[in-house]
Amino acid sequence: MNVVGKGKRGWHWLGSRLSRVARAVAPGARAWRGATWGLLVMALVVWGVNAVAAFGPAGPLRFAVSLLVTLAAAGLLGALLLVLGWLLRRASGGYRWVLFSSLPLLLLSFLLAPSLLLGGIAAILALILFSSLLGAGLTAVTGGNWSQLTRLHKGLAVGSITLGTVGLLVGGGLLLVDGFGTTPPVNAAWHTDTAVTPLDLPNPAAPGPYSVLTLTYGSGSDRHRPEYGADVTLTTTGVDGSQLITKNWTGLRTSYWGIEPDNLPRNGRVWYPDGDGPFPIVFILHGNHQMEDFSDAGYAYLGQLLASRGYIVVSVDQNFLNFSVVANLLVISPLERENDARAWLLLEHIRQWQEWHATPGNPFYDQVDFDAIALIGHSRGGEAVAIAAAFSRLAYHPDNAAVTFNYDFDIQSIVAIAPVDGQYQPGERPLPLADVNYLLLHGSHDMDVVSFMGARLYNRLQLSGDPARFKAALHVYGANHGQFNRDWGRQDIFGVSNTLYNLRAIMPPAEQEQIAQVTISAFLEATLRGESGYRTLFQDPRTGADWLPDTIYLSQYQDSDTARLVTYEEDIDLRTTTLPGGHLHGENLTIWREQVVPQRWGDLGSTAVYLGWDRTVNEETARYTLTLPDDLTLSDETVLTFSLAAIAENPNPDSDDDSWTDLDTIPPLGLTLRLVDGQGEEARLPLSHFAMLQPPLPVRLGKANFMGVLPETEAIFQTFAFVLGDFTAVNPTFDPQTVTQVQFVFDQTPAGVVALDEIGLRQAGQ
Repeated sequence: MNVVGKGKRGWHWLGSRLSRVARAVAPGARAWRGATWGLLVMALVVWGVNAVAAFGPAGPLRFAVSLLVTLAAAGLLGALLLVLGWLLRRASGGYRWVLFSSLPLLLLSFLLAPSLLLGGIAAILALILFSSLLGAGLTAVTGGNWSQLTRLHKGLAVGSITLGTVGLLVGGGLLLVDGFGTTPPVNAAWHTDTAVTPLDLPNPAAPGPYSVLTLTYGSGSDRHRPEYGADVTLTTTGVDGSQLITKNWTGLRTSYWGIEPDNLPRNGRVWYPDGDGPFPIVFILHGNHQMEDFSDAGYAYLGQLLASRGYIVVSVDQNFLNFSVVANLLVISPLERENDARAWLLLEHIRQWQEWHATPGNPFYDQVDFDAIALIGHSRGGEAVAIAAAFSRLAYHPDNAAVTFNYDFDIQSIVAIAPVDGQYQPGERPLPLADVNYLLLHGSHDMDVVSFMGARLYNRLQLSGDPARFKAALHVYGANHGQFNRDWGRQDIFGVSNTLYNLRAIMPPAEQEQIAQVTISAFLEATLRGESGYRTLFQDPRTGADWLPDTIYLSQYQDSDTARLVTYEEDIDLRTTTLPGGHLHGENLTIWREQVVPQRWGDLGSTAVYLGWDRTVNEETARYTLTLPDDLTLSDETVLTFSLAAIAENPNPDSDDDSWTDLDTIPPLGLTLRLVDGQGEEARLPLSHFAMLQPPLPVRLGKANFMGVLPETEAIFQTFAFVLGDFTAVNPTFDPQTVTQVQFVFDQTPAGVVALDEIGLRQAGQ
């Protein structure tokens, strides 16, 4: 009995029946014409109704023109898609299969840089087009039937080879070169009427008097690094982080490291002075990077310097918490919101050091000053060190009381290098922090954290004055994300997405390291050793010009002795001040509004006042006046401080003139500070008495301007400081002790928009 034959005949019969059914129900030409008209009428009715609402109020003529333009655009887009569909139908099944299979690979390769989305799409389309042309032409030439081809087909083959080759060579060359040189913007800081006095202090980046010793500590069983394996100096026990790492720890991660979340290792590299302590201790925490490309050794340049100056420096290993293409199953299973785990694990390292400090015979017995702890973090580590400082003061994990804390470490200072903010939010709220010294460093050409994100925590950080603290932020033009870590370098983004960036626009790595060494060392001297003179560097980076590379530094500074008169956070009334009793008033302004400050990615999370003026709109001088509360105690030494940022916005909202968008031609901005005392005497100083205001800094990360999808600028604030006693030089009868009004007079620049924030008073020398 031929069962197989019967089975084949059965399948053939079934296939024939299905084919006949399909032909019977398939719509004919008339049906397709009817469907076409039905779809067209539906689309026209829907869009017509919408167009009446959208364009109708503009009048009949504009309605008709707008309707025709949108219909034409829709028709052209449809034609383009039709041509694309026709080309795909003409392509072989093999080409279509390879095309659709390669698309996800190309997307994963080029779209890891969301800030250059258009550049990534353009690169993908160009590579597909030119490689297809080259392959098609070469196949025609080498296929063995060249003599049988018509002259037209031969010409097409040669043209395809030529166009494909030229396209790949030119496009590939553009991708492979580092980029193109750029003209640096004008540096408004040196447009000043007053000589800047250099700090009369030792260079904080100069090596200190100590020889430097090194060692490593860790589990002793690391699979990939002998320094944490067989060659480890001090062996540590693991800690249980299973209650903090609850998602997406894959078996591939375990198989690589040989660890689970319930037994996380405490590994670290140590640089320490060859001398008798106790010494302040500084912990450095790296950020998120490929876990197989280890990150913790990249801060040796900081460790060596600080240890020579009398600090114990620990670079903490948390590579096992980092990103991995393999362990994350590409992007399917990344660790989620693990920054609280990074912070907790850092605190467990400090606990380990407490044990060593109290253990006779240990190299660090009685060598650590636990009243002088500083935490330095980079990228996600920059957020994690702030979380660690907050957790150290808590009894429980804020999201899970089953996780108990018992730390209470005396963390004096935090340095955040290009940090993220909001990767972890306790109770789905921004992390609160208070009464800790804080230094923020960020580069304008950061291709990973593309906004000045750490400024959000800088603004949230509250300083009560007990004990005295300060916070400082430094935005560095030309610095990128990775060069603060020597092992990360110039590559801020993983893989071929880096080829989209203009790496020629970033500063040399040695200069970026120098900036980190100068500022971090000075910050630690000021906050851990009481060398208060170094505070001046953060109030005005120009005072350290002999130590720092020549670039644009935009700095913010505030200390716990600052009386914050206006922060624009108290209400939505444009007239009220933060400190009760004051009053705000504007005259002849084209723009006067308070708003949350937007950034290139997200927003600053805090509010400022936006002020615009334009002499072509109103010839009368624009002014913004703060009337002070009555009960302030002022003196000649009182310093008026405020933060300003130039904004890339048309100062005349009713104008169609877009000349203001030429960001490369906007000069430094000026204004006048006019103060009035209790007797009605006034005194004026130009903003340039401190410095002119830096115009908006355009940052173009891609090799071509069209590549980016983010705004080219964002508000970067600069803190200005005016000693009240300086106003008596222009009017000796002016009394700084009875100032009643501070007026910002926009009389130096014909038009512009600025954001103003954090108007305050502090004493000179603080």
